[in-house]
Amino acid sequence: MTRPSIPPPYRPATPAATTLELGSRRFDIARRAVVMGILNRTPDSFYDRGSYFAFDDFLRKAEQLVLDGADFLDVGGVKAGPGEEVTEDEELTRVVPAVEALRARFDVPLSVDTWRASVASACFAAGAVVGNDISGFADPDYLPVCAAAGASVVATHIRLGPRVPDPDPRYDEGVVAAVTSFLAQRAAQAEQAGIPPERIMVDAGLDLGKSEPQSLELLRASDRLVELGYPVFLSASNKRFLWKLLDVDVDRSRNGTLAAHALGVLLGCRVLRAHDVRGARRVADTVAAILGAD
Repeated sequence: MTRPSIPPPYRPATPAATTLELGSRRFDIARRAVVMGILNRTPDSFYDRGSYFAFDDFLRKAEQLVLDGADFLDVGGVKAGPGEEVTEDEELTRVVPAVEALRARFDVPLSVDTWRASVASACFAAGAVVGNDISGFADPDYLPVCAAAGASVVATHIRLGPRVPDPDPRYDEGVVAAVTSFLAQRAAQAEQAGIPPERIMVDAGLDLGKSEPQSLELLRASDRLVELGYPVFLSASNKRFLWKLLDVDVDRSRNGTLAAHALGVLLGCRVLRAHDVRGARRVADTVAAILGAD
């Protein structure tokens, strides 16, 4: 009888980047991942569907995320997918007062999820210290604005652009090679703009211009992004590829998210963008304890 071969023992990836800077905060990310809490200032988010769009509800949600262990908070005023147009003025109205209120209430770094340099600039003036741009710095003023503010940035891969339908994404060179090359270029642009490496995060952009199998392939290849030398940002929380994989609706994808977070951290991801901050915090701390064990 032929016995199945046994794979070699798993070895977690060791990230080249061991420090993450967010404003005045420095995080040791050699083993411990940090958790970003998601705060949508949108009435049409794919996940919460505007359940805390009302400002008082938004603030209560933020308080809960901080109590649950969020290391920093991310405020977004426009959803990534297709939808009704949101003008620059409307986005500013949604996010600037939100950042001001969070800055006054909580002692955690704040991020703004926007691809508009003007919105990022206004939010930096209001107290944000991170520009989370899913467009891959398409706005030529984005990086100069971030550098002038001393802000950190998230460089995200997207094939076409925010809010643009992309039902059949194809990558001639393979999705992992394409994403890795794109992010290496965008991170280099950020450095050239004067942003230090410890303030540059790279994000594969799961589900942004990717099919479900492509997003899974990218998650499994997270260690390839780690090799770029920047803190790796994982935005897998409740994403479509997970609930399609599990054959559940988005409201029941929590377990898939936690599994993706655990695998991501083991492969070297050190920033977890999460709806369920408590769950992500427990995953991050448990994996840190395992990696630190003799």
